[in-house]
Amino acid sequence: MALIVQKFGGTSVGTVERIEQVAEKVKKFREAGDDIVVVVSAMSGETNRLIGLAKQIMEQPVPRELDVMVSTGEQVTIALLSMALIKRGVPAVSYTGNQVRILTDSAHTKARILSIDDANIRADLKAGRVVVVAGFQGVDEHGNITTLGRGGSDTTGVALAAALKADECQIYTDVDGVYTTDPRVVPQARRLDKITFEEMLEMASLGSKVLQIRSVEFAGKYNVPLRVLHSFQEGPGTLITLDEEESMEQPIISGIAFNRDEAKLTIRGVPDTPGVAFKILGPISAANIEVDMIVQNVSHDNTTDFTFTVHRNDYLAALEILKQTAANIGAREATGDTNIAKVSIVGVGMRSHAGVASRMFEALAKETINIQMISTSEIKVSVVIEEKYLELAVRALHTAFELDAPARQGE
Repeated sequence: MALIVQKFGGTSVGTVERIEQVAEKVKKFREAGDDIVVVVSAMSGETNRLIGLAKQIMEQPVPRELDVMVSTGEQVTIALLSMALIKRGVPAVSYTGNQVRILTDSAHTKARILSIDDANIRADLKAGRVVVVAGFQGVDEHGNITTLGRGGSDTTGVALAAALKADECQIYTDVDGVYTTDPRVVPQARRLDKITFEEMLEMASLGSKVLQIRSVEFAGKYNVPLRVLHSFQEGPGTLITLDEEESMEQPIISGIAFNRDEAKLTIRGVPDTPGVAFKILGPISAANIEVDMIVQNVSHDNTTDFTFTVHRNDYLAALEILKQTAANIGAREATGDTNIAKVSIVGVGMRSHAGVASRMFEALAKETINIQMISTSEIKVSVVIEEKYLELAVRALHTAFELDAPARQGE
């Protein structure tokens, strides 16, 4: 008998009919003898609807009250799924994050999980019940309802799996696994049977939307085997584990991630003095804006050009801060560009293979795609290019690193 935590996202529970289908799937696992904990999101579109209602009252809703409201979306789903299971003769019980006692910090709308009291869940499992838990939410030490931010249900699922020492955490979504890249951009993309936490973390942070970054971090930290599966299609999905051995025998590159939500900011003619990087990035950080890639070039006249990227949503705020900084430190100008994108190659195999970056640059050069910025780590190389070349770059790199699925006979 295995203990499995299953997480179903918003599209998987988007209608009553789909909730009934999820109940059928859970019933099959239960009949096979497994203990099941199910984590669900709000029905697709529901969280946005609730946020929209709040914004009709306040343009910037009070975070505490917003959490109270949006957490109700998952409460509806857990009750419906529990009813659907009970109707099928499967004993089930639903819990909100507060009822489980998923304790978080007090950072409303983006709280982090501190601990989980698993006593009630274990008692229910022992009594033969399926436990259905609301994802995305918890409670702080003062009893306030908190939410974990977009995609937080993934984090709830993995955190529960870690607390319960589950055999596997299954993330059900609208894709049948993790692919070498987005199949909508590269039809020849292949589903990976297995990928390491490290690779998945890079893929998630670099633009792959399959899993939320925090959930992968959590899974890696507590060594919770993760499996990404399609909600309504049978298949093995993709297993995400610590094991690197099998991956080392696969291609050097496991996948190609990309992100269109990037913007580039440049401050030119900065006096090249100690501490100048802090003077530029300090105010950006103070505004809670995350900086991604950074490039600094020193000129012969002892001035420097400093370029960095931020999320496109933060672009206007960051540019305003940078213009003020330019005036304060005597820089020549501050400019920006939103027509950029980031493309990254990821793979643990890069550790034992030289020349990966040059192979990437050669593939882009053949397509006459200019590289504006470069960032590297042990298992990834990222470049910033003009956004209009993004899909061409992804296809070229996918082919260059031999990731294309073999053509079927007759094609």
